[in-house]
Amino acid sequence: MNKKITIAIDGFSSTGKSTLAKELANYLGYVYVDTGAMYRAVALFAMQNGYISPNFFDSDALIKRLPEIKLVFKFNADLGFAEMYLNGINVEKEIRTIEVSNYVSKVAEISEVRSKLVEQQQEMGRNKGIVMDGRDIGTVVFPDAELKIFMTASPRTRAERRFKELMKKGDDVTFEEVLKNVEERDYIDTHRDDSPLVKADDAIEFDNSTISKQEQFEKVLKFIDL
Repeated sequence: MNKKITIAIDGFSSTGKSTLAKELANYLGYVYVDTGAMYRAVALFAMQNGYISPNFFDSDALIKRLPEIKLVFKFNADLGFAEMYLNGINVEKEIRTIEVSNYVSKVAEISEVRSKLVEQQQEMGRNKGIVMDGRDIGTVVFPDAELKIFMTASPRTRAERRFKELMKKGDDVTFEEVLKNVEERDYIDTHRDDSPLVKADDAIEFDNSTISKQEQFEKVLKFIDL
């Protein structure tokens, strides 16, 4: 590879952003950063400290505690990817639950949370050679990224994918719960005041409702000119 670039992958929940980003990073020998895991970890912190529940969210209390939140990715050679650590504890499994999914978009609405995490994300990508996925990577974190991908699929298709993942993990959820979660997150992500989910003007849009992961990967590779 003659030069390193920044690859920004944005899109709706459960569109396979992380899967594509991991595949690209492994193929290119780049660093992969799952920004969604960072927001999920903050949501888990809020849950653990009683700051958020179905009908309650003390955002001011969470904001005051933000300086105490330390997020670190540690590579797990056995798994082949980096896991999220919250204040020194591996929380990779805990942050993938439907409970955290129900709160993460609300936590991500908080400007102070976004500011803290965006600063960390920009530092991670300072030297390029990075693939980062999330909701505002191509619009806010790396507006000058050389390649921007925006991923989408129908809500029902995404809910079906997510439901299958959760069932494999043994989670006790219904398809209706997962579909509701997908639709609610879509609304919050696209309507928040700070850095809403939008397609960057120069992003390439992929609707992967009907294409395979391999087809998607091969199509994206064609846009990488190194």
